[in-house]
Amino acid sequence: MDFEIRMASKNDMPQVLDLIQELAEFEKEPNAVFVSVEELQHNGFGANPIFKCFVATYKKNIIGIALTYIRYSTWKGKTLHLEDLVVKEAYRGSGLGSKLLDEVVKLGKQLKVRRVSWEVLDWNAPAINFYKSRGAKILEDWHLVQLDEQGIQKYLEKL
Repeated sequence: MDFEIRMASKNDMPQVLDLIQELAEFEKEPNAVFVSVEELQHNGFGANPIFKCFVATYKKNIIGIALTYIRYSTWKGKTLHLEDLVVKEAYRGSGLGSKLLDEVVKLGKQLKVRRVSWEVLDWNAPAINFYKSRGAKILEDWHLVQLDEQGIQKYLEKL
């Protein structure tokens, strides 16, 4: 397959958002996406960009993304977080996910990070196997902890 991987541009964000929504549907959370094209454009391409995004294109259509940002670990220092790696369903199994992950790891090396990290759902066996085959460790003894907007509000109300 003749696809190209490149850094995203501001104008790519409508198609990037489409893939984010496709991922949410795959992960059984179709109503969980609140981010807008405008937010993606501002947060990725404004005065202080907070993420980098690779896009994979085929015939000028975006068929895959890998969205990353820098984090800081008190143990490791600068790390790179892969927020989402998404390949359109019709292109899964084509090697595109591997190529996107390759670019993320190369970016991590270029940025001199000590770790690249991401999450994977425990029921997504194909993704877990894919990551393990690339040498990633799955930390099964850790739990992901979050406060959503409502949780933040409730927390603050208890102060």
